[in-house]
Amino acid sequence: MLVLLFLGLMMQPLRAADSDVQQTLKGIEDRYNRAKTLQLSFTETYRVRGRAQIEKGELVLRKPGRMRWQYTMPAGKLFISDGKFIYSYSPQDNRAEKMKFKETDDMRAPLAFLLGRLHFSDDFREFHSRPQDGGLFITAIPKSDKLPYAEVSFLAGPDFAIRRLEVKGQDNSVLEFTFENERRNPPIQDSLFRFTPPQGAEYIDLSNQ
Repeated sequence: MLVLLFLGLMMQPLRAADSDVQQTLKGIEDRYNRAKTLQLSFTETYRVRGRAQIEKGELVLRKPGRMRWQYTMPAGKLFISDGKFIYSYSPQDNRAEKMKFKETDDMRAPLAFLLGRLHFSDDFREFHSRPQDGGLFITAIPKSDKLPYAEVSFLAGPDFAIRRLEVKGQDNSVLEFTFENERRNPPIQDSLFRFTPPQGAEYIDLSNQ
């Protein structure tokens, strides 16, 4: 009897933690499924083999399937999805590329889950969590092992806003985003999701390959 009581007491924190995860996931789904547009500032840190690269900019999202990453550091860098194709421009190389969205292996692609009808259980098979910085830090393991990333982690605040997102690649690289100044449903023009290569830039169309 004492053993059963002890086991029952041990299971209570696990059930509470699972309840917290499910409540937080539901809160995030409700928050972002109600948003047709989204605008926020981001800091992006890419870590691989002990080296880190930091970039910053503004992100705008519009359903269905459109997003624009406008970088201020480095200035001029651009990453756009029009819902069908991905366009990217690197000012350092003065090179622009076009490819099909479903074929990109860019690690920004996991944020596309914010562009559709968000349902974590559709894409992820298990979740782990811990309290952190006044919110809940959740690590989600995708159902498919054929993706360029092995896990996606995010820190959600009490208002269910995603403050930080980490994408771990199959090569153990980590792409981390910190989000600030989130605005839901601001007016966003369609022209932001149209891409024209800068004059003189090398332009490579990979969408037909």
